[in-house]
Formats: sequence, structure tokens, C-alpha cells
Amino acid sequence: MIVYGAVAPHPPMLIPEIGRRDLTKVEQTVAGMNRLAAEIVKRDPQILVIITPHGNVFRDAVSILGEPELTGNLAHFGQRKVEFRHPNHLKFLELLQDKAEAHHIPVAVITSKQDKYGLNPHLDHGITVPLYYLKQGGLGDIPLLAVSYGMISLEDLYRFGMLIRETAEELGLRTVVLASGDMSHRLKEEGPYSYHPDGPVFDRQVKEMIEQGRTMDLLRIPAGLRENAGECGYRSLVILMGSMDGHSFTPEVFSYEGPFGVGYLVAGLNPDGGRTTSLYSQLVQQKQQKIKERRERESPLVRWARQSLEAYIESGRRLPPPDPLPEEMNYAAAAFVSLKKDGQLRGCIGTLQPVRANLALEIRENAISAGTQDYRFSPVRKEELPELEYSVDVLSPPEPVQSIAELDPKRYGVIVRQGSKSGVLLPDLEGVETAQQQVDIAMQKAGIRPGTKVELERFEVRRFY
Repeated sequence: MIVYGAVAPHPPMLIPEIGRRDLTKVEQTVAGMNRLAAEIVKRDPQILVIITPHGNVFRDAVSILGEPELTGNLAHFGQRKVEFRHPNHLKFLELLQDKAEAHHIPVAVITSKQDKYGLNPHLDHGITVPLYYLKQGGLGDIPLLAVSYGMISLEDLYRFGMLIRETAEELGLRTVVLASGDMSHRLKEEGPYSYHPDGPVFDRQVKEMIEQGRTMDLLRIPAGLRENAGECGYRSLVILMGSMDGHSFTPEVFSYEGPFGVGYLVAGLNPDGGRTTSLYSQLVQQKQQKIKERRERESPLVRWARQSLEAYIESGRRLPPPDPLPEEMNYAAAAFVSLKKDGQLRGCIGTLQPVRANLALEIRENAISAGTQDYRFSPVRKEELPELEYSVDVLSPPEPVQSIAELDPKRYGVIVRQGSKSGVLLPDLEGVETAQQQVDIAMQKAGIRPGTKVELERFEVRRFY
């Protein structure tokens, strides 16, 4: 059974050996972590499940550390001697993995065999920082389950939390689930990222929703607000809330502060033995309704892109262009087709100059390529088709510019060229606020080293949804 749920931040400077004198600037958080540790230890858990944003995070899967003994230290922060060793609960892991895969939620188990792929089989600071306070509070060397959330749908993350509960109940284990994560990283200009007004808004909403037990409102926080806030803990929270699904709890916020431009929230969820209505079916219904509404209002160009990819994935055939061609597609133009799934990019392919007889053919081929040939992603599967969001950008001819001052990331896309290398970035993208950011990202995509002299071109787009 789930005996307690917890929310904890993970800045390494919370560790006295690292923070030292700066620890006085986060006294509220230190006090909150000590209170949280006391609540957890009081419940005498038999397993601690920690969800971290700083482990092995994949686009399409949740990952769980799979070594029999889980180890970690704070060597990256100059404190190798602050180390941790806990047994892994392999039986819990195996049963949870089976349940997840039965619900089509992929789980990647990470062991030392994956070292050669650059994956980390050890506990990261998203786990070791909260664990430090739990150990100080008297938690013994109980088994852990070290989970890294994936960039999968919120519905699947919530469902994964429900499966954690099912596994705990089936094994009869007193289980604590801890969501590790900082809130907004954009509370101040002097923080790790530049200030954004949505940063304080996000933190205030999350704090209030947890205090008031407003789980559904928490799950409905818009993706744009989360993106602007620059948070790292929201997906951990979603899994935690899933583990509480159908069961009532008493929430308590122990502390909140953001002295360094990052929000630190410490909170506990104490199950009180009551039952509530499951929210999972509501989440799924809301998602289906959003898809239906999006289909009803999509533009003709986007509808054509969607139908082109769906026909190709489902039957391998290319749809013939509409006859007669609609006026809006009866001319030659360059175009990009972008696919998103659950707010995350799922594919994007386009042309900078028209290479086909008309825009209908340009969109059809780029839609198929975005779904099947974008090297950054695996090909779109048939079962994913209903969840995809499409946009089509129709480009004006590129024009050379002499300096970055002639760019505007909201109005113009950019092309950077250096020898045979080139990179493209579309305009008006979330998180791209300045022309310099736009150029830097395009250079990175092209594999051009920072500081290299490049040729610049700009273009305008008409974006269709």
C-alpha cells in the first residue's frame, strides 16, 4: 500500500558539505526537508520509490535502474565521500515492468551493461539529495526503486503511477512514493535561466493546487505555462498523483522558497484511508475530446497533411492530390510539416525551395517524411496516429541578410550556412526568444562550432494548424 507521498527539491547546495554558508539562504527548505523526512520515517516504509528528472530520460519510455545494488555519490559536486548504497527491489521492478508493458507503457531497465551507450546506472542527484535528508532523519538501508520519468503522455505517466500502487498492494509492501523535482527555474534574472513572468505563476499554482488537493487542476496546467516556467518536476508530480488515484489524502506544504531563481517546494500527501473517484478515465476522455475538437477545426492544408501520413502508415499508399486542386494548394511553394505528440516534437521535415509541381505534393511528401524519415525519431506507429498534432508552414523564398540585427525570431525563420553545412530553424518557436538563440540553435543543428563565421538567410512563413 502507499503509506505516504512526497514532493522534494534536489539542489545539491542543500547538502551541508556542498552548500556550506549558503545553506542559511535556504533555511525554510532545510527545515521543510527535515519535517518531510520525519513524516516518512514515521511510516516505517519497506520500499522507497523515487521519481527523478535527472536520470536516464527517454522520449518514449520510462526508465528504472536495474542493478541489484543501487549506488551513488555527489562527486560531480566535489563530495565523493557523500555516498549512498541501497538494495534494489528487483521483484517490485519486475512486476511493475510487466504491468506497464501490459498497458503499452514502455519501460527501459538500465544496468551497468548500458555504460557504453552513455547511460547512467547509478543514483543521480535528483535521488541522492532527498535521500540525504531521509538518511539524516533515520531512514534505514531499505530497498529503493529509482525511476526516471519519460517524455511520454501525461495520461501514461499518471497510469504508471497507478501501476506503482497496484504493484505495492499486490506485494503487500508499505510504500513511499517521492516526486523529486524543482519548480520554475525562471523566477529571477540572476537565476539559471532568464526571468519569465510565467515562472512565479506556475509555482504559485502548483503550491496552491497541492495545498488544496486539486489534483485535476494540477493535471490540466497548460504545456505552454510549464514550458515558459522552465520547471523540471512536473512529470514527477504526475506520476506521484497517479499513485494516489482513487484514494483520498491530506496534503501539507512544509515549505516553499526561491532565493536563487529556482522554486523549491517541499510537501507531503498523507493517505487517510478514504476512497475517491478515479481521475484516469476523465483524463483519457478529455484527451479524446481535444483530439476531436482539433480535427474539426484543422485547416485544409493540415487536413491534407494528416490524411497523407495516415494513408501511408495504414496502407503504404500515397493519396492522389485532390482533383481539382484547391486554390490554396494549386501553386509551387516550399513547406515544412511538423508533428507533435503530447506537446513534444515527433517529426519535422521540409523544403527551403519548392521541389514538386504544386503545394499539395510538397505537403504530402513532407508529411510522409516527417512521420517516417526524421532521423531523430523512430517511425510513427499506426496506434500513434490519433494522437498526433500537425502544423504546416508555407515558406517565402529565402533572402540573404548581412547581420543578426536583421533577424526577428518571431517573424522570420533562419538558415545558417558554413561551407557544405547548413541548419534551419522555423520562426515563432516556444522558448526561442532572441535572434542569437535562433542562430545558435540552427548552428548546433548543422554541426557548426560556436563562434564560427556563417552566412545568414531569413524567410517568412504562413503557419497553418
